[in-house]
Amino acid sequence: MNPIFLFIILIPVVEIYVLIKIGSEIGAITTILLIFITAIIGVYYAKYEGLNTLRSGFVQLNKNEIPAFEVISGAAIAFAALLLILPGFVTDFFGFLLIFPPSRKLLFKKFSKKFNKNKYKKNNFIEGEFEDIEDNDDRKI
Repeated sequence: MNPIFLFIILIPVVEIYVLIKIGSEIGAITTILLIFITAIIGVYYAKYEGLNTLRSGFVQLNKNEIPAFEVISGAAIAFAALLLILPGFVTDFFGFLLIFPPSRKLLFKKFSKKFNKNKYKKNNFIEGEFEDIEDNDDRKI
């Protein structure tokens, strides 16, 4: 079965289960208010972190360095903001996990170790020799 299809089915099921459990403990109105509060706080914090990442990217460009971490971080912040907008506590948890810089750096280190193996390294060059031939003939072709 396709993992994306499985996530599309499982995420709402888990969210509904968690919402029912939390709603039965603290009440329906409080649960709904808590969902709205986490969404509002999350979006504002995502905006703040996004601007910090953009500022850091410009600093890297001014130093003539490639802002690779900032680009990946910006994409992660955008995805985290989407997770925070979706109603539910599980998506909010993963959204906040992606927004906070220490946890984001930790996740990036885990994934970068996975993809930095030598089996993914490609040599994009061909070795060879060349000889420069001068053409002294004034003929035009």
